[in-house]
Amino acid sequence: MCIVAIAWQLFEEMPLVLLSNRDEFFARPTQSLHQWSDHSVYAGRDEKSGGSWLGIQQTSAGEQNGRWAAVLNFRDGVQADPEQRSRGDLVTEYLIGDLSPMAYARQLDLQAYAGFNLIVGDRQQAVLVNNRGYPPTPLFAGLHVLSNGQPDSEWYKCERLRGRVRQEVLPLIAENSERSYWQQAAYDVMSDRLKATDEQLPHTGMPIAIEQMLSPVYIEDGSFKDFGLMGSYGTRSQSILTMSVDTESINTEEAAKSNTAVTLHLSSRERTPLQQ
Repeated sequence: MCIVAIAWQLFEEMPLVLLSNRDEFFARPTQSLHQWSDHSVYAGRDEKSGGSWLGIQQTSAGEQNGRWAAVLNFRDGVQADPEQRSRGDLVTEYLIGDLSPMAYARQLDLQAYAGFNLIVGDRQQAVLVNNRGYPPTPLFAGLHVLSNGQPDSEWYKCERLRGRVRQEVLPLIAENSERSYWQQAAYDVMSDRLKATDEQLPHTGMPIAIEQMLSPVYIEDGSFKDFGLMGSYGTRSQSILTMSVDTESINTEEAAKSNTAVTLHLSSRERTPLQQ
């Protein structure tokens, strides 16, 4: 499963700070963060389906237009239909398109995909949508934490990450927005391994023991070995995405209505599975 924390429009010079853990089977073939050769996309890539879970628009020359997107699976016990499209296509098609975040979210054929939570954005707007009853909704300025349930679900791992980001990361960014000043603190909170108690677990149709293994912000490789389920699974990558604004340029009316005065920076650190 996965988790994302988004600090949206909280800092004038850095209107987007996104922290993401991707949880996946280690056997699933994946390319780490890179510039794609077939699209103007900078992202990791699922080699099985061809899409991505988190990325930005960027040309091979490094030019950007401010578009970014992230997708998470929705965990409700409903099995994906093999005829459905890959959820990773939701990210790719937004990044290479030109529709606004809201227009893109509204035109999606929601039932063409297995359950998902999708966030798409640019300089002006970020929009959240899923295909489990949550309509396209602009994010308000604030801290948003999202995992594999409804956006308003108070899952243990979401509340755990929310509290730590608010207390340990956002104050550092407020002091100094240079990434080197706060990045290690961000990775530290993203690596929180504390599990929920049985009483704190969500009810998604999974056995309690599996729910508990999925409950930390960071899932350790091998967590499921004792159950003989899922194989080698855990947090495979941790990513930080920021949007920086050229405050001098953005003060012009034309720049304020475009994405020309912003720079996206996406970095990631990858994990390999433990030797069995």
